[in-house]
Amino acid sequence: MNLLDRFPTTSSPPMANTGRGLRCGGAPRNLEASTTAAPAKDIDWAQTAKDLDSKSPLEIMDHALATFGDTIGIAWSGAEDVALVEYAHLTGRPYRVFSLDTGRLNPETYRVFAAVEKHYGIKIEYTFPDAQETMDLVRDKGLFSFYEDGHGECCRVRKVRPLRRQLAGLGAWVTGQRKDQSPGTRQAVPVVQVDPVFEGASGGPGSLIKYNPLSNMTSTEVWNFLRVMGVPTNALHAAGYVSIGCEPCTRPVLPGQHEREGRWWWEDAAAKECGLHSGNVVRSAEEQAAREAAAADLWQSGDVAALSKEQLSAALEDVAGRGEPTLVVLYAPWCPFCQAMEPAYAELARQLAGSGVKVAKFQADVEREFAATKFGLETFPTIVLLPQKTPGFIKYPSERRDVDSLKMWVKALTGGQ
Repeated sequence: MNLLDRFPTTSSPPMANTGRGLRCGGAPRNLEASTTAAPAKDIDWAQTAKDLDSKSPLEIMDHALATFGDTIGIAWSGAEDVALVEYAHLTGRPYRVFSLDTGRLNPETYRVFAAVEKHYGIKIEYTFPDAQETMDLVRDKGLFSFYEDGHGECCRVRKVRPLRRQLAGLGAWVTGQRKDQSPGTRQAVPVVQVDPVFEGASGGPGSLIKYNPLSNMTSTEVWNFLRVMGVPTNALHAAGYVSIGCEPCTRPVLPGQHEREGRWWWEDAAAKECGLHSGNVVRSAEEQAAREAAAADLWQSGDVAALSKEQLSAALEDVAGRGEPTLVVLYAPWCPFCQAMEPAYAELARQLAGSGVKVAKFQADVEREFAATKFGLETFPTIVLLPQKTPGFIKYPSERRDVDSLKMWVKALTGGQ
């Protein structure tokens, strides 16, 4: 689809600022007049997601604003998700924008906040971390503890809890999540869903609706849109920053690197979600056990070989006996990240069949101690290559689990076998 087919090319006229990020306007231009929506609790959101999946981001945004009015907020991070603000502007409807100020943002991000406020004539609703929580964290562990013990704690204090407080006053929110941002973890981003993590104003599970209007767009399409519409953007993008977060946790990426590789680069690639969109979080040991019992195995047919503990141990220890390089995914059937990579890994095995490289799987959740001892397993999935007649193994370091990336990595290490 041509990108220009996704949105109108006419500019919207200036509209009065009513404060709190609200913008007044008439009926949406280039869209059919919206009817009064049914109460959110009476809407079949699974069916709505199917109905909206083929719609443009503009139509999805219009549906969100028409349905929730001033009880919906657009979450803007200071990056290319400013496209959300432009789409809201193009609907001609009132809208609210909020941003999380963690206290650790780059100067360029603060400048683009100001530029966007001026460009659209709005006031962004800034949300801040709790002062006492932040002070306690810094006094106890220092300013850069996340480099040693992971970003989770800092993100909870500076991002997740402030976001939770913001969302507690809303009926719905809009995010800039896209399927192409993290191939291994975000492939199932629907255009609208009942939020699986956070609660809204009415309280309780299912009380908040989450829209992802950009879900089906690619990074290239988003940037074409921003350039055509003349939207203010963060100057960091021109310096090689594709994904933008807090200054200590974000860096430019090299040509060919995936955008998420510029975030939390010192951690294992599979852990690159900060909790804002962690819909697969397991809340209890009982829930975990239920998920494990109910999960069907992965790669049950096709070209992916299943290895037993004895076979994998022998391949690891008997270097001389390795007849071919072996690629192994250490997985758990209930792991959503493993499930997300199932099609790509199966296709990789199909493409490498007969190439001299064996593609295999090992169910590591039932042999965790073995996998942790032999392969340093900490997260699912973990992908390793056992080279031919070379001791040890090489761990796949990226969160890009698509066919092309995995195939390139294998060929680079096996000499194109």
